[in-house]
Amino acid sequence: MADNPKEKLFQEFSPVSTEQWEEVIKKDLKGADYEKKLIWNTIEGIKVRPYYREEDLKDLPHLERDPGEFPYLRGVKEGSNDWFIRQDIRVKNNVTDANAFAMDALMKGAGSIGFVFDEGHVLKEGDVKQLLKDVCLAAAEVNFIISGAPLEILRQAHRENADRGGAHSHLQGSVEFDPLGHLAVSGDWPNEMDDPLDVAAELAKEADKLPSFTVLTVNGKHFHNAGGSIVQELAFALSAGNEYLRQLEERGISPENAAPQIRFSFAAGSDYFMEIAKFRAVRVLWSKILEAWGTSPGIAGKMYIHATNSAWNKTVYDPYVNMLRTTTESMSAVLGGINSFTAEPFDKAFKKDSSQFSERIARNTQLILKEEAYFDKIADPAGGSYYIENITTSIMEEAWKLFLETEERGGFYEALKSGFIQESLEETAAKRDKNLATRREVLLGTNHYPNLDEKVSGNIDGEAGWPAQAVAENALVKPLRLYRGAVAFEEMRLKTEKASGGVPKVFLLTTGNLAMRKARAGFATSFFGCAGFEVIENLGFKTAAEGAKAALESKSDIVVVCSSDEEYPEIVPEIAAITGNKAILTVAGYPKDSVEQLEKSGVRHFIHIRSNVLETLRQFQKELGIE
Repeated sequence: MADNPKEKLFQEFSPVSTEQWEEVIKKDLKGADYEKKLIWNTIEGIKVRPYYREEDLKDLPHLERDPGEFPYLRGVKEGSNDWFIRQDIRVKNNVTDANAFAMDALMKGAGSIGFVFDEGHVLKEGDVKQLLKDVCLAAAEVNFIISGAPLEILRQAHRENADRGGAHSHLQGSVEFDPLGHLAVSGDWPNEMDDPLDVAAELAKEADKLPSFTVLTVNGKHFHNAGGSIVQELAFALSAGNEYLRQLEERGISPENAAPQIRFSFAAGSDYFMEIAKFRAVRVLWSKILEAWGTSPGIAGKMYIHATNSAWNKTVYDPYVNMLRTTTESMSAVLGGINSFTAEPFDKAFKKDSSQFSERIARNTQLILKEEAYFDKIADPAGGSYYIENITTSIMEEAWKLFLETEERGGFYEALKSGFIQESLEETAAKRDKNLATRREVLLGTNHYPNLDEKVSGNIDGEAGWPAQAVAENALVKPLRLYRGAVAFEEMRLKTEKASGGVPKVFLLTTGNLAMRKARAGFATSFFGCAGFEVIENLGFKTAAEGAKAALESKSDIVVVCSSDEEYPEIVPEIAAITGNKAILTVAGYPKDSVEQLEKSGVRHFIHIRSNVLETLRQFQKELGIE
């Protein structure tokens, strides 16, 4: 290469066109279906190609915009990507303790506190003053998550700020009042309110002079934690936001004044790049909605996005994996340009009150991203990425279609009453449940690669319930079903732990072809480990008869033959003749040419990559008397 500083790197290599790339790919596929092998069809219905090039950016919208410019694809922040590290604290009818926890969190790196009030909490005069004792309102956000008495919370917080001589701008944070979200989750409006939307209007009016404080929250995370897709989370959240604008306008508050009073709260899932794209996409779509309402472009720039970790993918078994999940989720949300983030403790799925250790780890996850990884320094670092820009556009297009469909059904409230939203989410949740059951979607430590020695029955707090949900007795609408995807596997494994006859034993009878027996033994170990069965592994047996005798001596409940498809017709009948009905004879794999013969010899199950792991293991439990 020449030493000319203006000369482009690698110019000695001739450019390769997309057509040339495609020719090589098709050649390497050797006739295999391109779409089936290389195109990823997401749960959202988006087709993700195996690679993207600069030419794929040519027709995408808004790429010429900078961070801080309408329609805010690249974020509402200019020059940096700073965000509030938020820690949520349960008040539990003890405001003094909650204040102490808050001060400790603030001293250890948090910049925002969320005071979470239990359902039915009775707010007393002076509670907010005590909660905010010694909290510098000009430096820290304060958020109040409460379903009842939101006006009183706001008034006490406003009064406390005024008593300290603080400017209106000093009070930063929110009252997270979300009557539509409450209706969706519980099936009814918040208690003791004649019309919660009238209360919402009163809140908006009283908070009009507080530029850094919001009083309505759209909890898109509910749709995520009901098993919904990214597209559904965005579309239904935007529809709820639009419903608030409509309802407040009917009560005399213009969209120009109402929009800045609304913040959005989303869940960050583990699909790293899709989540980055999600947070970028939603700003453009909200801008589009506000533009239709006739608001000034700068109003969309006040969109406030809070995010927290997904509850749907968190697990009770192998819970330290949750730390890895919360880390990548925090990263994708921050890179997507959120305003504040709550990293959840890894033990939240099974502890009502998380340990100090887990809370510290959660807080430090974000501190590392900010103080060591410098994620706060660059606005929209994903901007210009061929892949992320394309999936951002795809998410925008699909979410907008679903948003318009929801609006055509009368808007969020009417779509909720008719059951459209619930049915849409249930359909997607069923697909995701099936993906988990068949291991097309993996939760490490739960439906794949379990810790065989782990027992959790003594560690679970019976009062723990995440995501939290209280369903009304006489529901006005069908409530969403909030749940964790791992629950079905966890319940199955807990049954094994508590089985009166002890934990079943699975004997891996490995023989024959070395490569195949090792691969299938590993598969079987993971398979039965998901139900908490004890797996007895072996180095291998020289003959099938030797293995069968060892299986009998082990007094195992299940014998799994691990060998090659070609060897099964010969060795399995011999093993079956020796073991008889003393164990459930199972074959690892599905040798389709000899299945009927093997079943006649006594094989009761075949376990393989197409098995529904959950249903199959439940059948084993039933046969073993574990109910």
